[in-house]
Amino acid sequence: MNKKTIAIIFGGHSSEYSVSLESTYSLLQHINKDKYHLYLIGITHLGKWYHFDGPIEQIIQDTWWQNNLLEVVISPDLQKHGLLEISKHGIKHIYIDAIFPILHGKNGEDGTIQGLIQMTQIPLIGCDTLSSALCMDKAKAHNIVEHAGIRVPQSIVLNSLQELKEKEPLITQLSFPLFVKPMKAGSSYGISKITTYSELENAVCYAFTYDNQVIIEEAILGFEVGCAIIGFDQLIVGRVDEIELSHGFFDFNEKYTLQTSKIHMPARIDQEMEKKIQETAKIIYRTLGCQVFARVDMFLTPQNEIVFNEVNTIPGFTSHSRFPQMMRGIDINFEKLIDILIEMGLKHEDCYIS
Repeated sequence: MNKKTIAIIFGGHSSEYSVSLESTYSLLQHINKDKYHLYLIGITHLGKWYHFDGPIEQIIQDTWWQNNLLEVVISPDLQKHGLLEISKHGIKHIYIDAIFPILHGKNGEDGTIQGLIQMTQIPLIGCDTLSSALCMDKAKAHNIVEHAGIRVPQSIVLNSLQELKEKEPLITQLSFPLFVKPMKAGSSYGISKITTYSELENAVCYAFTYDNQVIIEEAILGFEVGCAIIGFDQLIVGRVDEIELSHGFFDFNEKYTLQTSKIHMPARIDQEMEKKIQETAKIIYRTLGCQVFARVDMFLTPQNEIVFNEVNTIPGFTSHSRFPQMMRGIDINFEKLIDILIEMGLKHEDCYIS
């Protein structure tokens, strides 16, 4: 059997660099190395691209970049279908069958790396440029999903700190508590939950340190549920999970420590409601043009109304992350999950027109 060469990109010039290292380490522990030849590309905090071929433990330890590594770039040449490895001896071409970016947040999940890959016509394992960009932009995603008939939180968008005063009349119409978020950031970075107007300016300033736009949203009563989805037209839908919070909100610390919160998989809801959430998640997935895989997050109110929150186009990939756990609920283990995603990306090569 001829092994397919899969380039896995990790790290990234992003605040979620460390999350990418964890996801990549876990994925490399479970991927079928008898079936695929792996070519690892690490991106440093400063945006340097290197080919990493050392022990994977150096990834989780964040020492991978300390090796004597060769620089690498994606070739823009459609005939090359691969990478250019740069050394003092010259430039070496590496043929790649598909690229699997395990990058979270800005510069990895927002359509930028996806656009670069799609220009080369190398199969991309994940959502494409447009869907990645739309899902990363909370306001645009909400607007589109609302047009599909699904409720979204009421919100106000700020393009600068100066707009805070200008939009005060609109903001005061929202009911507290409010969430103040960077428009395009993941893993709950830069998010504040506020209960009074006096807290607003500091929360907005904090959010602006992560992005050039800020969204102020009403808090939705109830609890958060998530749904993992795989596919293009025919979708595979995992079990629905539920986040139980004891206080506050599901911030970065809680996502990765679960000190005061719990994730219930499956969610503590009846079969009829789970089916309704899954069907709503599929509508959102298709409406935003997602492909290969994504996790759709929603709220379930006390009145059993489903409210859209966001879509993660590259959700966490540790063995205990929500996406793999939801798929495990339908008997797709982590190893099988990775295999399905890679094969799905490879089969989608015919979407490119030569």
